[in-house]
Amino acid sequence: MKPRDEVRRELVEQWLAKAEEDFAVAGQLASGEEPFWASAAFHAQQAAEKYLKAFLVEHQTEFRKTHDLGALLDLVAEIDKAFADSLGDLTALNPYGVEARYPGDYPDVGRQDAEEAVSLAGRVRQAVRRALGCRE
Repeated sequence: MKPRDEVRRELVEQWLAKAEEDFAVAGQLASGEEPFWASAAFHAQQAAEKYLKAFLVEHQTEFRKTHDLGALLDLVAEIDKAFADSLGDLTALNPYGVEARYPGDYPDVGRQDAEEAVSLAGRVRQAVRRALGCRE
């Protein structure tokens, strides 16, 4: 049986690997010859969500199944309020996690929206990886 810390570390690494994949996909979709702006924004939101979940797992904080970055930031704030406050604008990604994936009353996602989404995801990536002591 593996020690608890080793199991936790492996789970953090799994969350980070999934986040890295979403972040890379978001960047490719936002910069490709055939842009897929809404999909880029979706993967940016997914990356940010998974980075936050990696942080929470590292700090042994349970979270419910959610795509709400605000709810996840509230949990992060219980660990480190200044850190959570520095990422507060991530909630702008929330609509890309679910609503923008389906047709309806939501505006189309354009180039600027996708680029801003990828930039926000990049900020949370950098902050969480630094907080977790990851190498670049």
